Amino acid sequence: MFSLSGRTALVTGSSRGLGHAIAEGMAQAGASLVLNGVDKARLKQRAKGLREKGYTVHEAAFDVTDEAAVLAAFTKLDEDGIDVNILVNNAGIQLRKPLVDISIDDWNKVINTNLTSSFLVGREAARRMIARGRGGKIINIGSLTSEAARATVGPYTTAKGGIKMLTRAMTAEWAEHGIQANAIGPGYMATEMNKALLENPSFDAWVKGRTPARRWGQPNELAGTAIFLASSASDYVNGQIIYVDGGMLAVL
Repeated sequence: MFSLSGRTALVTGSSRGLGHAIAEGMAQAGASLVLNGVDKARLKQRAKGLREKGYTVHEAAFDVTDEAAVLAAFTKLDEDGIDVNILVNNAGIQLRKPLVDISIDDWNKVINTNLTSSFLVGREAARRMIARGRGGKIINIGSLTSEAARATVGPYTTAKGGIKMLTRAMTAEWAEHGIQANAIGPGYMATEMNKALLENPSFDAWVKGRTPARRWGQPNELAGTAIFLASSASDYVNGQIIYVDGGMLAVL
């Protein structure tokens, strides 16, 4: 029931970090992949590496915040006969700055990348899933900040809180069509985006002291949850957010 054989997964922001780890995990479970990113050279390189492992990989280089680019990308997938029945909305950025110092342009960039893009890409995927009549899976990537705030990451916190409710909105409208929309809330993961935090001794100590598992998470540790939510094993799981955080949110 956890096999993804015969399914095609589009993972946004999958040329590196959490997105790439999730994509590779899904390929190991049998899925064909559509890798996405804006850096065409890096995307091509990562796709090549996965193909060398024997996986079926397509490339879709487009900006998830650009509606016209999203529409064009799905039109191209349609023309190529690629039916996306698993979508992972993973693309995201971070901005660490006090709210009083954030410009509207910075605010909009974070909201558009981390929240609005999930609506845009999710809408186009769902339109096709509904038309095909065979359902599908949508997995939105949230965060610990879908549940709790932290100083200096206000736009990110707002966007990830929105991801939780967007997931529920998708469920309210699309569950009757056999689409399961759920989310994953990663804890502190050892990724390139968190490099500065990993190298900060005091922050590193805080993460390890605050997390019951006493360590940072590794990107590949999200893959199992993603595979579950993408597979038939989760066919009656709707509108949920599963935190993969080493227990951080479970304790005071």
